[in-house]
Amino acid sequence: MITALRALLSHWMRSPLQLVTLIAGLALATALWSGVQAINAEARASYDEAADRVGTGQYDRLVAEAETPLTTRDFVALRRAGWLVSPQIEGELDGAGIDRPIRLIGIEPLTAPPIGGIDGLGSFPLDDFFHMPGHAIASPDAAPDLRAFGLGVTQSEALDGRIAFVDIGIAQRLLQRGDRIDRLILHAVQPQGLPDIAAVVPHALRVAAQTSTADIARLTDSFHLNLTAFGLLAFAVGLFIVYSAIGLAFEQRRAMFRTLRALGLSLNRLIWLLSAELLLIALIAGSLGIALGYVIAAALLPDVAATLRGLYGAEISGGLAIRPSWWLSGLAMAVAGTFAAGAGALWRLSRLPLLDAGTPQAWAHMARQVIRVMSFAGAGLLGVAAILAVTAEGLVQGFALLAALLVGAALLLPACLDRILRALERISPAPLPAWFWADTRQQVPGLSMALMALLLAIAANIGVSTMVSSFRLTFTGWLDQRLASEIYVTVADAAQAEQMRVLLEGKADAILPLLRQPLELANLPGEVYAVADHPTYSENWPLLAAEEDVWALLREPGYALVNEQLALSQGLSLGDEVPSVQGQKIVGIYSDYGNPAPQVIIGLAAFRMLYPDVRATRFGLRVDPDSVADVMGLLREELPLPQDALADQGRIKAISLRVFEQTFTVTSALNVLTLSVAGFSILMNLLTLSQMRLPQLAPVWALGVTRAELGRMEVARAVALAGFVTVLALPLGLALAWVLLAIVNVAAFGWRLPMFLFPLSYLWLGLAALGAALIAAGWPAIRLARTAPHHLLAVFSSGR
Repeated sequence: MITALRALLSHWMRSPLQLVTLIAGLALATALWSGVQAINAEARASYDEAADRVGTGQYDRLVAEAETPLTTRDFVALRRAGWLVSPQIEGELDGAGIDRPIRLIGIEPLTAPPIGGIDGLGSFPLDDFFHMPGHAIASPDAAPDLRAFGLGVTQSEALDGRIAFVDIGIAQRLLQRGDRIDRLILHAVQPQGLPDIAAVVPHALRVAAQTSTADIARLTDSFHLNLTAFGLLAFAVGLFIVYSAIGLAFEQRRAMFRTLRALGLSLNRLIWLLSAELLLIALIAGSLGIALGYVIAAALLPDVAATLRGLYGAEISGGLAIRPSWWLSGLAMAVAGTFAAGAGALWRLSRLPLLDAGTPQAWAHMARQVIRVMSFAGAGLLGVAAILAVTAEGLVQGFALLAALLVGAALLLPACLDRILRALERISPAPLPAWFWADTRQQVPGLSMALMALLLAIAANIGVSTMVSSFRLTFTGWLDQRLASEIYVTVADAAQAEQMRVLLEGKADAILPLLRQPLELANLPGEVYAVADHPTYSENWPLLAAEEDVWALLREPGYALVNEQLALSQGLSLGDEVPSVQGQKIVGIYSDYGNPAPQVIIGLAAFRMLYPDVRATRFGLRVDPDSVADVMGLLREELPLPQDALADQGRIKAISLRVFEQTFTVTSALNVLTLSVAGFSILMNLLTLSQMRLPQLAPVWALGVTRAELGRMEVARAVALAGFVTVLALPLGLALAWVLLAIVNVAAFGWRLPMFLFPLSYLWLGLAALGAALIAAGWPAIRLARTAPHHLLAVFSSGR
């Protein structure tokens, strides 16, 4: 038994490059999967930690129900009424030469309930915490930068990322919030006989504990599912390297298997020994992959954090913890993937008779049978994909459609290449080109896994780039329509709003109130917005479907617009009634990209009838574009507005587009990685096959074809195969883009995007694939061109 195991392992000693290929392929596959899982695990852990940190995880809280913000006066009124509440604000602290913003949370330490990470308020005098310049409890990453603001700092190892707690008065000054607060935390135990909160603070809305965390988790589930799908695709591409390397190793050891069987080793024991060998390789490669996955996750996490913060307002820490959930998952995937890749070779070995196990003809016959089975399976999966393309609803069915489409096309690839090469062989006018195509066709089984990896990588790049570019084109045009006002301003109260109106008399073409009311729509948290009767909306607002004279109808009560998310999720169309808003008929559906929540728009008059207590504190100002800077300067000079209370149209667009670009940084990086892995797969396969192909090449050399010509033909062969794969990947990539835009995106985010084609982008991608194949074929071709003649002659001396 030990002797047999040593004999099997001796193959790797003689073929170290093949061992490196196998371990590297599996490590890369595991790294891409575990990296994505590490990001997801860190994000989900941060949601829970953030809830505990600001007190919303354990306690009910009060937030502003309408446009009127909560202020310090509301906190005082509730305390005097007997309610045990504590105020909080939070925001990003930037400036003073710091590289990255710090998440600053203002608390009132004497009334605050226990909050994770800051239990040690007794470690320094509270007098320092209250009074200027103030004292902060900060994470190690944020502490050095806080000193630039003149704050005293105490580090807390319990805090991750860039986060700091200060007294709420200090935070209001640093964040320029005036006396506004974000929330009031209610203690779990309250005195008896308290007045109703609505009687003390009418504009306060009570939110139950854990609601915000659950909402964020629900909203971000689609994002994490998308990441997981891309990680799984990258893992599958890397696994093709493993499958190919294992298959080649089994084929090269076929004579050894026959000898061991002839010496008395039973088939069952041989299979058990080979399984143990695969397990050992899987554990080594999986461990390397997990370490590499940690590096990938650490590099991509900042962009993921920016995406989640920009799209959903979710905060995740910038640090990455080694959590058992993702490294165990990575190790399990490495082991499962290795045995999945090796199952075919083990099955073929178990089916071969003893004397056939060492003959190449037997293995080739088995390979042809496998390709035939793969073809039938691929055709079946494409049939399933066609059915799902018509019937799929929801993320699970959408990803099932993607899996059936990609795997089915990959399984059909060897058969398609075989047909193409057979046709080229038949129409070749001379013997040498005919041999070239016939020899290329003979190599397809050995290169099939690498070519499948290349097909999936190119298709994924085409599909994702089409989706992203379509989104970018649609999103930028949509922003130009939606952000029609030149300036957006937020005031403290109605008195300040009136003061602004007086200041802007004659300087603004229109002052448009932006009124909203939080409301549950179709059992989901949503909002009702009001629009004024002004050409800004009728001339610019993008509608996907609308009744005739929709804006005239909207002036009257009883008519409403709904966003695409609400319409698609509830199956609503024109003429239906808005769910949860009684008596409102849908007369239009509008696009609302970037917003995962349902939304309704009604006329200003109808809004004031339904919600008479809501007062406008946000406004869109229509002014001459040339006078934007002057108007903003006037408002800042005459009104005590915080820094973030004024924003011009250009700044909002720039921020939105920056969030958009960050959103797809991770998927773009994964696409590049999958294409790189596919190129590496081709390189390793060609290097391995180059030594096995001397018996086919030696007769051609003996007939007068030089070694240099053979090397050039090897490069041409790799480029030709990559070219065929690229052409076949184009329709697959476009089908992938359609599924992402029409099914997955609708299920994940609630909106559907138009699909645009970008031929120049596809051309550059095709050239990149050909370049990858050219680079991959270069080394094997050089080795072949430099093969010593006596090695070629040895083929004939050995009786071949």
